[in-house]
Amino acid sequence: MSQADTSYTEILAPDSDPGRVAVALAYQRFEPRAYLRNNYMPPRGDLSSPEGVGPWKLRCLAQTFATGEVSGRTLIDIGSGPTVYQLLSACAHFEDITMTDFLEVNRQELELWLREEPGAFSWSGYSQHVCLIEGKGESWQEKERQLRARVKRILPIDVHQPRPLGAGSPVPLPADALVSAFCLEAVSPDLASFQRALGHITTLLRPGGHLLLIGALEESWYLAGEARLVVVPVSEKEVKKALEESGYEVRDFRTYTMPAHLRTGVDDVNGVFFVWAQKKMAEDV
Repeated sequence: MSQADTSYTEILAPDSDPGRVAVALAYQRFEPRAYLRNNYMPPRGDLSSPEGVGPWKLRCLAQTFATGEVSGRTLIDIGSGPTVYQLLSACAHFEDITMTDFLEVNRQELELWLREEPGAFSWSGYSQHVCLIEGKGESWQEKERQLRARVKRILPIDVHQPRPLGAGSPVPLPADALVSAFCLEAVSPDLASFQRALGHITTLLRPGGHLLLIGALEESWYLAGEARLVVVPVSEKEVKKALEESGYEVRDFRTYTMPAHLRTGVDDVNGVFFVWAQKKMAEDV
């Protein structure tokens, strides 16, 4: 499933926006394991307290999928990064899942987990927690087996391109649903770029399809090893406006305020948002 890496400097035109080029170059220093340590190991990765950010995200996803409205055959995870938790509830509802990331190092990290390679990051705690809150009597091993079986491909993506997956993509399009966690605001130099990127990924989704979006509120930077990545700060109002302008109906919008003990110096995030949005049918736009 491995794809050859492509640098932004190769795919961006010479007259490309300098802000996007700067973001792209910064990401060449992104360290997946440092990012995972900062955000998915204690204290932020502590799932024992229901007040933590991890349990909050998992509850948002599990409760949305429990409605039965977000289902179908195909789902694309936009900008997966090196994480899989965002698909643990989704995998029971979609048989063909595509994971994507711009960085080859992140795609390699995902493949380690999918192949159950020695040294792969362990998501078993997250899988156990999802099984607990879903309450279906499923074991965490069964949950992970199902997710591994339903991820059909890991592909490069560039959300700043009008065709984010490129020409001739093997992904069945349009998809029935999109999931995206901490991607768009983290790779956009400004709000206009964020809006355009949202519009680009929306072309991958069928009318009436669903988008589940998780992101940072009012964050301007975060660390991933030696990389210090710039983030476009977005507010709840700005995210809602961007969704409406991209042709979505917001079905649910939730926010989480990062408590003091989870403000660990790895970023300046104020909170997290979760959105369930539905792409309007052509006659409703």
